[in-house]
Formats: sequence, structure tokens, C-alpha cells
Amino acid sequence: MLSYLLRGSRRAILTRAGLIIAVVAFADWRIVGPIPLGFLYLVPMLLAGSVLNRWQIALVAAICTLFTGAFDDVVWLPETGIPRTILVFAAFFFMGMFSREVARSRKLEAEHLHLIEAESEARREAEEQLKVLVESSPAAILTTDSDGRVLLANDAAHRLFAIEPGALPGRSIRDYIPALVNVPSPDSHRGSFRTVMQCRGRRQDGEVFLADVWFSTYRTSAGPRLAAMVVDTSEDLRTREEVGLHQLLTGSRILVGAVSHEIRNICGAIAMVHANLGRSGALAGNQDFQALGTLIGGLEKIAAMELRQTANQATAVDLGALMDELRIVMEPSLRENGIAAEWEIEPDLPPVWADRQMLMQVFLNLAKNSERALLNRTRRELALSALVEKQRVVVRVRDTGGGVAHPDLLFRPFQQQAKATGLGLYLSRAFMRSFRGDLRYEPQPQGSVFVVELSPAPSGAENSEHEPGDSNPAGRRSQPVSGEPQPAARSRA
Repeated sequence: MLSYLLRGSRRAILTRAGLIIAVVAFADWRIVGPIPLGFLYLVPMLLAGSVLNRWQIALVAAICTLFTGAFDDVVWLPETGIPRTILVFAAFFFMGMFSREVARSRKLEAEHLHLIEAESEARREAEEQLKVLVESSPAAILTTDSDGRVLLANDAAHRLFAIEPGALPGRSIRDYIPALVNVPSPDSHRGSFRTVMQCRGRRQDGEVFLADVWFSTYRTSAGPRLAAMVVDTSEDLRTREEVGLHQLLTGSRILVGAVSHEIRNICGAIAMVHANLGRSGALAGNQDFQALGTLIGGLEKIAAMELRQTANQATAVDLGALMDELRIVMEPSLRENGIAAEWEIEPDLPPVWADRQMLMQVFLNLAKNSERALLNRTRRELALSALVEKQRVVVRVRDTGGGVAHPDLLFRPFQQQAKATGLGLYLSRAFMRSFRGDLRYEPQPQGSVFVVELSPAPSGAENSEHEPGDSNPAGRRSQPVSGEPQPAARSRA
């Protein structure tokens, strides 16, 4: 009955309390008997206390006390009436306060229960999403205990280690990723451990692969745990090594060609002297003179070998993405050396025809040269811009260094005064010309500007390795120009 009276809005509850007070007051006024009916005012106080504040409860308690004293058959005397009135008021007031605290506790309990239900629902949804994420992840994800035993593993982990689905939990991770066994467990003196490492992994059939492992340690009520995500990077290793070998062979061919060119020049001069001495007849029967002729002939044969590059690895390259990668590689070093870098890349650049790895090496060489040239300068600024000019994609590398005193000697090999090998710019131009590009120097009043010219990729060449019949494109020479070493005013690698 009481729970029914406490239902509804605040206004409804107060209306019921007022009606009960009126009914009790009327009954107490009309009924005369030895038992007073004032105690019945406790019921409306319960109702009013559930929706009123302290001062409002005190007001209602005072009204109920007034009605109780007004319709009481006992004669009111000060020495007995005042204490009785105070006790009656206190009873009504504290009954209202009790009801108020009970209602407040019930409200807080309901809110807390609602919060717990909401958190439980959110946790359940998060667990479902996490389970879907882990199970659908292409990377192997697993957890282990302090002894290295696998607790949980997704389907990708079973495929990575060549194990039947569901068979990995309970096995030691030592058999598959031995390096994870040495990870320290978290304790009171050592916090969680989060990092990434590259190590060897082993499949169930004994096959070894290169693995990148992201892992972290944490503590639970059941003890320390380790969570790891493992990715097979063997293919990346193979690709990287193949690209490195390709660049090494290409650079070696260009280098040997340059050496052959220099040997031909020397052999030409020696052969002329040998022929002149032979015509005089004074050394006709001299064996040393004949051996010298044989040696000259052998050197001429060696120098006459044509070491043409094989078909290059040119494809359609997204130059904007390549410049972003260059920025990622170079910016930390530039910031460390106090060099202000400015990147002006025209949006929507067309794909260019190039060997991606060689083109990156060209840009890195130019940027590193500029970085070295700026180290001893007060004004250190480097700007790289890329835009389309006359059906060509042009990249300019500008710096505020000391400039180049003799640009005509810039791209010659074996520069004795270069700070590095003296082959950087020579090889860079050879790389560019191997896929219909070019590298040149633009004279400036101050600083230096190197210009890289690239041809737009032919339509439909996005998936081509090289363009047929283009081993020596655009009629360019297979060997760059040669000359004397660059002066010390500005050394370029």
C-alpha cells in the first residue's frame, strides 16, 4: 500500500500527502476517545519526506504538529505541552527526514545500478568488437603467462606458425618465438615493458622466418602476462636485398664504364708514343718494347668492353608519395643540424617514369650534399619543389650554401677533393638518364640549385617493369660526361 502511495510524480505524492493530512485532521476533530489519532500524521510525513527538502519537511511537520495539538483532548499546559509539542514535531520531522534519505538512497542505488548496467553493456560490446578485431586481424596476436605458455591466439597466429586451429594455447612460445621468453615480467620494482623488436621465428615444420614483434607486459590477478603481435617480414627482407643487389650491380656497371673510359684515354696516349718509337726502328728487336706493346693491347681490349646496363626497373612512380617518404627520412637530420626545410610539392602530379629506389637514392644524395654544404653557413635553408614544366616533371633542390665555383666540372667521376667518394653526382646523373630523366645544375647568384627532370609515365604503364626497347631511351649516352675534379669551394659526393 505504501509503495503504491510513493509512486508517481512529485505533485501526485504531495497531493496524496495533503489529502491524508486533511482526512486525519477531520477524523481527529470528530472522533473523541482516549487514544489520540495524531500518530497517523506519520503516513503523510513519509510521503512528503520522499519529495521535499529539509525546510519543506520542517514546515509540513509543524503543520502536522499544530493539527495534533489543536484536536488533542488533553488539556495543554506549558509545563507538559511544550515538551510534548517538541517531541511530536521531532517525531514528524525525523520521520520525513528518514523518508527523504531512504528515497535519496533508492535514487542513488537506481542510478548506480543503471550505470553498472550501462558499463556492463559497453564492456560486452567492447569485448565483442575486440574479439572481432583480434580474430579478423591479418597479424598474429597472442598472450602468454609468466612461464611462456600461450593462453590465447587468433587464427592468424595458427596460420603463421603452421599449426592446426585451436592447437596453439597451452604450448610454449619458446618453440616459435624464442626471443619472447627473455622478456622480463612486470613486478613491484619494474613496471610494464612495451617495445618492438625484430627476431627469428620458427614454424611447426621447422621453417625459419623473419618476424617483427610488437609486445607489452602487464599484470593481472592471476599473475604477469605478455601480449604480442607478430608479423612475418621475410618477404620485405627478400625484396630489400634484391633491390640492394640491383642497385649495387647498376652502380658497379656505371663505375666500371667510367674506369674503362679513363683507361682508354691513357692507353690512347701510350699507344701513340709506342707507335712513334716503333717507327724509328731503334727498338724493333727489343723484347721489353714488344712486351710493352702487348700490355697496351691487353689494356685496350679491357677498356673496349661495353658494360651496358640491362633493362632497368623503371615503373610508374607516384612522385608525391616518394617526396613524402624523402621528407620522413630527411627532416629529423635537418632539424638536428638547424636547417630550415621548405617543401613545395604541386598537388596532383602525374606519375613519372623511373626506378623508385634509384630515384630515392638520387634525391637522398642531393639532399645530403646540401645538408653538408649548409653545416658551416650562418643562413641554413633548404627548399625542395616539384612541379610540371613543359610536359616534364621538374624537381628543384635549392640551398643557401656556398655554391659551385666550376659547374662544368661538377658531374665528373673520381673527384679527388670531394668529401665523400666523388661518385655521387656522377652516378645520380647516370641513374636519371637510365630511365629517360636528367640531372643538371642551374647557376645561381647565391647558393645552389640542382634540377631533376622526369618524364611522365606512359599511359597503361602502372604495372610495367620497363618499357620495351628502351634500354637507352631518348638517344642519351650510356655514360655521362667526364672531366676534372671539382674545386674545393663546394665539394659534392
